[in-house]
Amino acid sequence: MSKEEQQTKLESVTRNLAKFLPGGEFGPMTNRQEYEQRVDALPPEQREFAEESTRFADIWQYFSEHRMQLPKDVVNQVGGLAQLTTAEQTSVLRRVNQELMEYLYDVGEDSGVRQ
Repeated sequence: MSKEEQQTKLESVTRNLAKFLPGGEFGPMTNRQEYEQRVDALPPEQREFAEESTRFADIWQYFSEHRMQLPKDVVNQVGGLAQLTTAEQTSVLRRVNQELMEYLYDVGEDSGVRQ
């Protein structure tokens, strides 16, 4: 590969990766309202998946902030999502989110229990 081809390829890769940086097309979003507007614009099946995924991420963040580990069965269920259809993924996430909320209710903030 010539130096010119290498440079062209490097520029292409750099442009593509820049899309994932803050401010890029696929970069992280810090404005929750903008995120919700994008979610609302999705087709119904994808929107449901995005909403359940967001709920899961919020619950996971809560667990992380309180230095709690996700229950092993939840980790196993989430680990198997890639093999499922979008509708099945949404269903699993909805069930997992419900289980985690019930778990947090059962544990309670003042119980002193750490997982």
